[in-house]
Amino acid sequence: MIKAVLFDLDDTLLRLNLTAFIARYVSGAARLLGQAARTSPAALAVPFMRGFLAMDAQDRADSLTNEQVYVQTFLDACGIPLDDPAIADLIDFYEREVVPGFAGGIVSARPVAGAREAVDAVHATGLTCALATNPTFSLACDRARMGWAGVSEDDFALISTYSNSTRCKPSVRYYQEFANQLGVRLEECLMVGNDARRDIVRPDCGLRTAYVGHGRPRGAVWRGPMERFARELPQVVARLNEQDA
Repeated sequence: MIKAVLFDLDDTLLRLNLTAFIARYVSGAARLLGQAARTSPAALAVPFMRGFLAMDAQDRADSLTNEQVYVQTFLDACGIPLDDPAIADLIDFYEREVVPGFAGGIVSARPVAGAREAVDAVHATGLTCALATNPTFSLACDRARMGWAGVSEDDFALISTYSNSTRCKPSVRYYQEFANQLGVRLEECLMVGNDARRDIVRPDCGLRTAYVGHGRPRGAVWRGPMERFARELPQVVARLNEQDA
């Protein structure tokens, strides 16, 4: 029986140029940190990108949070400790006060049509609503992107971040950890996402996915635009519950 609906964020609830957002984030963070550490901003861009790639690696054998991997990789690359209190405060200020202004220009962030209605539909059905975004950012960065999508932290019982996750999509470990934190089993969750590689995982783990991207992946239990998903959610859940009975 479906008890929770898990939404992806980027290009599921929020339309944006994610590559441009990451580039703008790294550029601004490197410039700010470079001033504080008396280091060339250009020299810091690579350590930031190495941190993102290290978190996302699917062959990891560690038990660290993604944030710990990110911080350690950055330290190894340039010698700057992102978890130093003064530096952490600087990055936190940047993410809270500067990053929310990145929506315009080439990032072109705006809500996906039907996103707000889909979140409201989950609440209307009495199901748990959670945000299972790929956990490579802090909660502050997630909050900024949620705001651009027309949703907020209050809409979700749980939001995945690099602080509360030890793996990234499409690792089953990521999804299992997320479900555990929600207090449900994977087979009791319906994932809603646009990425056929990251949001649809191997079928034996029990997680089912409603696909709102542009392809036609065979592993999805439902396919279509978000606007239609918002309308059809009760029927989708009822059908899956009937199959489980």
